[in-house]
Parts: sequence; C-alpha cells; structure tokens
Amino acid sequence: MHLIIHHWDTDGITSAALLVRALEMEGFTNMTAPIGEFRFDERIWEAVEKTERLYVLDFNVPGEVEKVNIPTLFIDHHTQPRIKNPLVEQVNPSLGGEYYPSCSLVVSEHFGIWNAWSALGVVGDIGKKAFELDKVRKLLEREGISREDALRLVELIDSNYIAMEREAVGKAVEVLLSRDLKELLEYEPWVKKVEAIREAIEGAVSNAEERDGFAIVHFESPFNVISKVARKLVWELGYRGAVVINGNFHGKGQVYFRISAKEAEMINVAEIIERVRALGANAGGKREVLGCICGRDKISEVMAIIEEYLR
Repeated sequence: MHLIIHHWDTDGITSAALLVRALEMEGFTNMTAPIGEFRFDERIWEAVEKTERLYVLDFNVPGEVEKVNIPTLFIDHHTQPRIKNPLVEQVNPSLGGEYYPSCSLVVSEHFGIWNAWSALGVVGDIGKKAFELDKVRKLLEREGISREDALRLVELIDSNYIAMEREAVGKAVEVLLSRDLKELLEYEPWVKKVEAIREAIEGAVSNAEERDGFAIVHFESPFNVISKVARKLVWELGYRGAVVINGNFHGKGQVYFRISAKEAEMINVAEIIERVRALGANAGGKREVLGCICGRDKISEVMAIIEEYLR
C-alpha cells in the first residue's frame, strides 16, 4: 500500500494529486497532520506501520522523516537539513541552494508531469506573484484557467484546512483527482466555507497596527486564518512584513510571521525558526515565512524573538 502524507494547503494537496497521477496509483491512502502542527501524530505513525511505501510531500518535518523505517520519498521545497536515514530519498532543490516557490513544481519536475495543478501549487504559496512566472501562466492558459479562476480555486481548496477540517483536507485530493477544475469553482461544500472564512479574515485585517512598516495583528478565532491574514497584509496592502497572532486557537497560541521578498534578503527567517523551535514550540516555514503553534503562555517569548528582527 502507498501512504501519502502531505501538507494541508493547496500546494500539499496539488502535490499529492500530481504524485498519484504521475505514478498511476490505483490504491493509496493520503493523510495530513493535525492542522497547524508540524509533526506526525499517533494516527499517522499507525498508518506508517501498516504501509510498505511512504511519500511525504510539502511537509517540512525532517525530524519525523529521519525516524521512518520503510522506503520513503520525501519531496519538499522548504529549507531543511539533509536527511541521513538511508531509507529516505530526499528531493529538495533548496539543499543545493535553489529556490522553488512550491512543492508542486518540484513534484512535476521530478516525474515530468505538468498541468494546472502544478501552477495552482505556486499560486497557493506565493499568490499573485505566481503569474510573473512564464511556466505558471502557460500551464493555466493551456487548460483555460484564468488568473481569477486560479486564485478562486486556491481559496476554495484552502478552505478545508482553514476551517480546521482534517478529514476534508484528505478528501480534497480525491475531489481534485475526480473533478474538472472549472467544476470545482462551484463546488458547494467549499463555497460555503469560503464565505465564512472571508468574514473572519476581514475582521482581523481591520485591526492591524503598523510599526516601522510591519503590520502587527492580535485576534482570537477558531479558523486557521493567520497565513491568509498575513498574505493579505504583505501582498495586497504592501507592508514590509506581518506578525499575526491568534491568541486562542482551540486553546493554543498561533504565531505567523511573513515578510516581503525584499525583506527576505535581509531577514534570516531560518534562523528565527530555529530559535523558536528551541523554545519548545512547534515551528516550521521557509525563506519568507515562519509558522508556529505553541502554548498560549509561550506567545510572548516567540514574539520577543521575532521583534529583534523588525528593524
């Protein structure tokens, strides 16, 4: 049996769909982790014990992958150390210093499979900047997907994890594999979720405070909207960066730090991630992003580290 563990966002879901299509898998199980937590939980480890072949996609958990004892293909684009486990084949251009904006592009390149899913992963991770890439534009045009459609599809696919519906994230891979992309634009279960989420995001953005060009936002919500709030502040409203804090996310604290591409040349986010992890917080990210979930009592310590870089 094939087991696929993937990130919960559009890039993770499209990467999983690309893998299934590339390998023509007839039987597979796909799962995501507890949303917002960069780890394998008991449910995933139980599934790993029952499988013969593991795939980990767009999910930056090198520590967990080091522990697996079955043949594993680990494809990612996030900053991470080289895996020492001999059972793991690690495909990650960042190990050679190359920047890939999405895992979907890495999967497509590795297997030689290219379609609109490849492009949607990029749109999901870097938003409208994805349309500056020739490859993204051509892949979407080839399938008659407009830029507005692409952004809408990402919003619909991401609604599953933002609503904290782990099962729906897993099902999204099957939905993607079985339906035309234009049909998904009206897929009612996702459309209803998007409407509720939009309302929550607008409420958070309207409370942003500005400090030296950075936006600081504190709010409380059961929706996992911190990344969406940060993207809107940086990509649409032009802040140098955004620090978004959900002070009561199902009893835990969430901190998300996103910076612009220009700021990424000056701020070492990988260093911040390591310092936050040293606090015992569950943290991950990439060149322009830090995502963290921690105890509510740890939020001030995480913030103290981030604020050292807000100059």
